[in-house]
Amino acid sequence: MEFVKDSEEISRHSFFLAMAEIEARKATCLERKCGAVLEKDGKIIGRGFNSPPGNLESQRRCGLDKSSLDQEITDKSCCVHAEERAIMDAPKDRRRGSVMYFTSVGDDGHRLFSGEPYCTKCSKSALDAGVASWVLEHEEGIVIYGAEEYNDLSFSYRS
Repeated sequence: MEFVKDSEEISRHSFFLAMAEIEARKATCLERKCGAVLEKDGKIIGRGFNSPPGNLESQRRCGLDKSSLDQEITDKSCCVHAEERAIMDAPKDRRRGSVMYFTSVGDDGHRLFSGEPYCTKCSKSALDAGVASWVLEHEEGIVIYGAEEYNDLSFSYRS
């Protein structure tokens, strides 16, 4: 994990975080509104926001008592994650070496600070797709994680 200190780099990362924020505002998830963009060589190559599979209302599972879900279901969230969508949206041959920008917005539509990495589903997918690093905005500033570090932290996260 590395905090960004250079003002030019802060501006660059802030721009892509703002683009992820725009995606988050499109989210239709009832539990959390998240957005992600995948950047490579200064260009957005993939975009995503969380919502039910296929954006189909019939597939919405938000609000279910998760304790009643079948134990075989490992991901009990109701939506396809923003990060997954950004990866799927990006051309396969452009994903390697890219940077994942992730954020979420509150009910008022304003960007929220990120917590520690915790989603193993997304961290594994990004690592497998060749994403090189993740950028999050913590209360203390903008942070860059290497993809392997992000995956390791996701697996060690305890709420």
